[in-house]
Amino acid sequence: MTTHQSKLEKLFLHAARMLNSTLEYEELMRQVLELTVEATGSEAALAYRLDKNLDIMKVRFFDGRDYSVKTLSLPRGQGIIGWVAEHQEPIIANDVTSDPRYHQQAEIFGDLSLRSVLAIPLIGRGQMIGVIEAINKIDGVYTDEDLDILVGLANQMAVAIDNARLYREAKQEAMERQLLYDVGKKLSSTLNIDEVLQLILDSLQKVVGFDAGGVFLINDEKGEVATVFAVGYDPLRQEYIQLKIGQGLVGWVAKNGEAVIVPDVTKDTRYISARQQTKSEIVTPIRIDGRIIGVLNLESDHASFYNRKSLELITAFASHAAISIERAMLHKKMLENRRLEEQLSIAREIQLTFLPKHDPQISGYDISGVNIPSGEVGGDYFDFIKIIEHQTGIAIADVAGKGIPASLIMAAFRASLIAEIRNNYAIRMICRKVNSLIYESVERENYVTAVYGVLDSKNDIFTFSNCGHNHPILLRRGGRVEYLKEGGLALGVIPDTDYEERPIFIQSGDTIMFYTDGVSEAKNGRGEDFGVERLVAVLKRHKDLKASDLLKKIYEAVKEYASETHVFDDLTMLIIKKI
Repeated sequence: MTTHQSKLEKLFLHAARMLNSTLEYEELMRQVLELTVEATGSEAALAYRLDKNLDIMKVRFFDGRDYSVKTLSLPRGQGIIGWVAEHQEPIIANDVTSDPRYHQQAEIFGDLSLRSVLAIPLIGRGQMIGVIEAINKIDGVYTDEDLDILVGLANQMAVAIDNARLYREAKQEAMERQLLYDVGKKLSSTLNIDEVLQLILDSLQKVVGFDAGGVFLINDEKGEVATVFAVGYDPLRQEYIQLKIGQGLVGWVAKNGEAVIVPDVTKDTRYISARQQTKSEIVTPIRIDGRIIGVLNLESDHASFYNRKSLELITAFASHAAISIERAMLHKKMLENRRLEEQLSIAREIQLTFLPKHDPQISGYDISGVNIPSGEVGGDYFDFIKIIEHQTGIAIADVAGKGIPASLIMAAFRASLIAEIRNNYAIRMICRKVNSLIYESVERENYVTAVYGVLDSKNDIFTFSNCGHNHPILLRRGGRVEYLKEGGLALGVIPDTDYEERPIFIQSGDTIMFYTDGVSEAKNGRGEDFGVERLVAVLKRHKDLKASDLLKKIYEAVKEYASETHVFDDLTMLIIKKI
């Protein structure tokens, strides 16, 4: 036996030991690439696995140190690797860039400067499963001897990869069956629709994957498809995602009852964007007794992410869940009727008439406010009140109570506040007079906490009085925090109460945040409050954002904190930033 033959025999024995040491797919692929680098004397290696359904490839890269996985959209036949995949023939290219089959955008090789490649097809059980590519021969150029070695190893690699694939598919199928069983078990034991939908999306994340997903239910009376549960969307926008039946991909599926797979949403005229990152989407109807009750929608940040297997899985989950979803919906509707849904709707309409329709435009300032209602209408309120040129009234308030009584008290508070402002009283006197009116008008268990102040944008002075409300947070440009406490008791607690007022000078870079207790008292699963410290931390972390974006970040933080309970009060926030 020659030295070369002995070396080859040792290499193939070493390869057999490596390739038979694991059935875990990613560990095996790392070993395949490590073996390719070692056997051919290369700087790096790539493995491309062809998808059976679409023109995409999973690309695995190893440079002697690091191993990574990417998804590549690649029309068949494009580039050297595409040529090998299409013709199922090897290639030696020792001057890659001059090879007519080379296509720059189709070649992925990390940060390496590409010089030479040796690429061979991987064929398992008579079928093309992928391509192995050695990159940049360290000493000299790739030869027919290198090709023979890699071809010899390829047979072992293909068998090992196919075995690992079968093992992985068996594990995947077992997990899918178990998840379907778990979902069925859970669905039969709960009437809480949020629990049902959360479990469905959690399970689909494990077996299909998505960057945003949601369940939409049909409202036949309104002719709408409304989001009832979603993840991965802008939380402020998510609350108001509503489509007419037939509108967008979701509305189209709701109307036609046919599932759709969209590899590239930019090429589908039915698509309506709910998030900028989405590249591909899959939508399936949710049916019961042949009637469409909703739609299950998944979105990915990668093009061509979904295939027929994905559709089979989400259809199985949708069918499995339909009856339980309807049961939960009926139960929820019964509870909502008990809570006098119609009256609460009226209360919300009253509340909405008092809230500003848009943020004020004040030179030198960035100001924004938001009110996000809870399931039960509360008594939160904020407003921007034009007084005279360069002076704007800023108000935020919270009524103790819920529903119509709270909204009516808030109406009385707002009317008396505006009336006293028009009488040109000082801020402390306005608070005193409004307190007397509230005390005379409402039951003793009801009261209003509020902060009222005037922003003098010409002189950069904010003068305020705090009537028993959560202390607004003043974050100075340098990071120092102050709390705006000066004022007096809540309005309507006792008559003839005096109030203080305090002016503060505002400098460029300063931020003032006003909020109601729905923010600071949002609770996690252990019953712990979100608290002022967390609020200040979020404020500091995102202090450079514009006011409206800063409000979104705070809302996201609060909602994530309360995600286990899904229970929190109205969230009302207002931010003043000095530009």
